Amino acid sequence: MAANNRRMSGKKGAQVGSGGKRRRGLEGKGPTPPAEMRKGHAKQRAAQAKSRRAQGRTPQRRGGKSASELVVGRNPVVEALREGVPASTLYVQQFIDSDERVREALQLAAERGGINLMEAPRPELDRMTNGLNHQGLVLQVPPYEYAHPEDLADAAADEGEDPLIVALDGVTDPRNLGAVVRSVAAFGGHGVVVPERRAAGMTAGAWKTSAGTAARTPVARATNLTRALEAYKKAGIVVVGLAADGDVELTELEALEGPVAIVVGSEGKGLSRLVGETCDFRVRIPMPGGAESLNAGVAAGIVLYEAARRRG
Repeated sequence: MAANNRRMSGKKGAQVGSGGKRRRGLEGKGPTPPAEMRKGHAKQRAAQAKSRRAQGRTPQRRGGKSASELVVGRNPVVEALREGVPASTLYVQQFIDSDERVREALQLAAERGGINLMEAPRPELDRMTNGLNHQGLVLQVPPYEYAHPEDLADAAADEGEDPLIVALDGVTDPRNLGAVVRSVAAFGGHGVVVPERRAAGMTAGAWKTSAGTAARTPVARATNLTRALEAYKKAGIVVVGLAADGDVELTELEALEGPVAIVVGSEGKGLSRLVGETCDFRVRIPMPGGAESLNAGVAAGIVLYEAARRRG
């Protein structure tokens, strides 16, 4: 029998010829498309936003929802209702000893409308609150619908404005988040970005501190803050990080006049390493009084004021 001289090769790919694939791979792909057609380009994003505006559509929110929250106790429930914290249901204990706080809670819930009033036995409220001292009043706050970080830039394009966005890195106090939301609303910003993990979210405490401005200022949640900031940079947005040892003083930062995302770290640790390396500028706030640092809410308010002043 004749021997079979063919051998199996251990090499990958074609052994005889490429069938012209290599030649085709060397061929040009034509002229570079205009900026409006290049994926991720700032002009393409502006054109898409203009198209949505013409069609009467709003940016799609893709940031997901938080878990529902319970506000427990007579004083906290009344304060939440006074501050306009969103609520879906007010639970009132059966046969409760009514006082002025209970009466005010019922009145506020009725005046606002859209809040269900539910009477429940004490054991049921104990179960709902895991045994906390609810004093016969429990307010259910519905899940917050977060925006996607890209939605904030799109909203600015819809309004024909340069984006002014604040991102929080490692800020865990909801009151600081609420204060930042309030400052963003006051100085014409387009929203706040928070990380999905190890960060403050839009709780009832954040809503109260925002003094109602959270109803008109979107908060976006990023799965990975560093990647969200890199996406902003690709879209033509300058990323500015606040740092006590920053290379640029705030009053010298001309980038605030254009599209900018301001990153504020925690009061103790400041910016995380990866986020700090992503920033185009590291900026310091001049403090002639000698304080070492400012909390996130105060620092964001100062920079937002400077940005609003420069933008006229």
